[in-house]
Amino acid sequence: MDKSRRLFLQLGPGAAASFALATCGRLPSANSQRTNSQLAQGTELSPTPACGAESATPRQTAGPFYTPNSPERSSLLEPSTTGTVIILTGQVLSSSCTPIANTLLDFWHTDDQGQYDNTGYTLRGHQFTDAQGRYRLETIMPGIYPGRTRHFHVKVQAPGKDLLTTQLYFPGEALNSRDGLYQPELLVAIEAKQEAKQEAKQEATQPEKQATFSFVL
Repeated sequence: MDKSRRLFLQLGPGAAASFALATCGRLPSANSQRTNSQLAQGTELSPTPACGAESATPRQTAGPFYTPNSPERSSLLEPSTTGTVIILTGQVLSSSCTPIANTLLDFWHTDDQGQYDNTGYTLRGHQFTDAQGRYRLETIMPGIYPGRTRHFHVKVQAPGKDLLTTQLYFPGEALNSRDGLYQPELLVAIEAKQEAKQEAKQEATQPEKQATFSFVL
């Protein structure tokens, strides 16, 4: 890991706040006009963003529970992890829709009971986009932290660009419309599926969700 990556992973919430704010949202203008209540009820979403400076992914607070120096990994699942598995995929794109390779994405969120691990790195980890700007995160659906709706936290830093700190939300959540930080531009597009797996010569059905979100910087 080079010096710039190490420096980023040592940044805390205070350092992130020093970066300039961006404006406007991720979704195409027609989608942006949908009301929060419609989106909260599970309105179908486009899985890809519009590009252009006006469509930059909105910035949000990191919250009090960011931990620097998370492990590099694309799966946050551990043997003790419980909850509904979710696979989040997408790209990091420039405002001209050009994929940005080698972008750092640092994710963290609560367990299925709504608790953060503030002593270790459970459900925390970072990764880098590939040559096409793509990422893939394997984790679980976060639980609900008191006073918030369900959400992921993420820091995104492309080579030579300012750090983006934001949060991702889920359609169909009753608490979306009551969360003061919630923004429909930060909704992932999600679909549920059932994936049959063979374990110990017995069939087991594991609930799994597939979701997409692309960041525009």
